[in-house]
Amino acid sequence: MRSVPVVVVFVLGVLCSLGVHYLLCYLQGLSSHHDMVLHKTFSPIPYDGSDKYNNIPAPIILAEKHDLQHSSSNIEALGTISAAIEMKKTGKLDKALKLFEHAFAIAPQNADVLNAYGEFIEETQSDIISADKMYFKALISYPDHGQALVNRQRTALVVEELDRDFLRKIDDKRDKVSRIPESDPALCKAKKESYFQHIYHTVGIEGNSMSLAQTRSIVETRMAVGGKSIAEHNEILGLDLALKYINNTLINRVGDITVHDILEIHKRVLGFADPLASGMFRRTQVFVGGHIPPTPSHIIPLMDEFIAWLNSDSALRMHPVRFAAIAHYKLVHIHPFIDGNGRTSRLLMNLILMQAGYPPVIIPKHERHT
Repeated sequence: MRSVPVVVVFVLGVLCSLGVHYLLCYLQGLSSHHDMVLHKTFSPIPYDGSDKYNNIPAPIILAEKHDLQHSSSNIEALGTISAAIEMKKTGKLDKALKLFEHAFAIAPQNADVLNAYGEFIEETQSDIISADKMYFKALISYPDHGQALVNRQRTALVVEELDRDFLRKIDDKRDKVSRIPESDPALCKAKKESYFQHIYHTVGIEGNSMSLAQTRSIVETRMAVGGKSIAEHNEILGLDLALKYINNTLINRVGDITVHDILEIHKRVLGFADPLASGMFRRTQVFVGGHIPPTPSHIIPLMDEFIAWLNSDSALRMHPVRFAAIAHYKLVHIHPFIDGNGRTSRLLMNLILMQAGYPPVIIPKHERHT
């Protein structure tokens, strides 16, 4: 009979041990869940005393069984590269640079051209970041390019360390800003000016011709500007509404980002300009320069995959700046909407940054293609 209490005590001990183990695993998971929860979120709207308001993905390559090296442009480019290398050997670096630029212009996907151009940049300009980009592009075009592989393995380590150092400096600045009281007059003024700049440049990237003063007037007064189209007015109003939605609803919310959140952002971005298309995935094929986005039938599964990545442990362990940039890239690549993809992607990027305590990024409209 004595064995019965002993067994009971043993079973209770095992259950307690398992409970403690699972509790520790849960707490450990929370601690690794992105350092955004450790920092004060950044509100893009000035405080007014009230409550109202590592691994970069490679682009998808459609591999076809044709040899790019035998096209006329590639043959010309390779000849130009040979001439450029000879110029470099004789010390005529300016002429060599022009030849490399010409070869790159006529054959921008040729792995030999990209690798040789990268080596020239690295050796003569000591620009290891630009050289690393060239080696990376060469490997996208031809993953088995031996010299590009060797070069990229060398430069990637250096670039990674440069990135870490740069991100540390950004973190220091974020921490300094976070220590400023929300009610500080200078901070409120800076936020207000930044808010108008954000709207002005974001719609300007899409071709909106409103000046900064006109953009500010529309946001503050809701009055029309003479000589400007209704569509341009509506783009500004839509972005203003989307920013306020993010500030009021998403920045301080605990939990995963969902497809519904992205649709709600887009609904406000395009709500004034195109109400029927706002908050809806596209149903037709679109073409964006040299990029052919996925067909409409692939959008929903790709968005589900994107959301799964967005909330995954691997993504949340990334540095927030890197995480935000990759999220922007992935959403733009899917191009799920008929219009407003760039604006929605930039808003998602800034949502991630602001949740982690960083101010929103403003991409100047004149840097659209850089």
